[in-house]
Amino acid sequence: MSRRYKAKAIIAPSKAEIGQSLPGAFKTAGIDPQWHMWHVLLADERCVPSTDGDSNLRAIREFFTKHVAIPKEQVYGIDETLLKSGSRAVASAYQKTVESLLQKSGNMLDCVVLGFGPDGHTCSLFPNHALLEEQSVLVANIDDSPKPPPSRITLTFPVLNSLSRSVIFCGAGESKGPILEAVFGNGTATTDNEIECAGAQAFILELIDPPPYPCAMVRPNRESSLTWVVDADAADQSIRMKRNANY
Repeated sequence: MSRRYKAKAIIAPSKAEIGQSLPGAFKTAGIDPQWHMWHVLLADERCVPSTDGDSNLRAIREFFTKHVAIPKEQVYGIDETLLKSGSRAVASAYQKTVESLLQKSGNMLDCVVLGFGPDGHTCSLFPNHALLEEQSVLVANIDDSPKPPPSRITLTFPVLNSLSRSVIFCGAGESKGPILEAVFGNGTATTDNEIECAGAQAFILELIDPPPYPCAMVRPNRESSLTWVVDADAADQSIRMKRNANY
């Protein structure tokens, strides 16, 4: 019988802990983030201008990159001149951007930070959609997203599972509890002094097979790491209930 895939789960004491700014977190840890060396890609993007309220790039700029010293040319949005040509053209162009950056980083993305919806989607990979089976491209287009706007681009599972050194999921709130309940099997608490000093708890948990949601299909290669960071509201009815179970 094959050994089940396992992930590390961290329960932060509050939403504020999860939402803590990276600059503040690095300062607290005494780490120099060397912002000038960062390159920021979008895990997915809506096919809208960056001035639009639905733009992920707009949100990243507003809440992250404008507050740190990452060079503007190292934050990679979609080519907005291609929006009139359709999502396929936008995705094709963004794949070239991803490929260019992979060549500079040993053919692996250092860290991919993802969210997950109450329907279990991640990036723009939605339940029961054909893109869940996509293996031929790194960046795919979608024109029938169940969430508006319908046209988007997204990284695919070949990137998330084979070309990423570390994947981190973040989620907060009671609405995420049912997803965690379905995704995780048995697990045990683990000791992590740095995490415990921050008031958090850490667990090693099995992932249920077959994966019940797209977010659970993210399972990086064994040499890479997978971590889920959630708040107490999300975890109370899921992870905590499984913490004393044995593998």
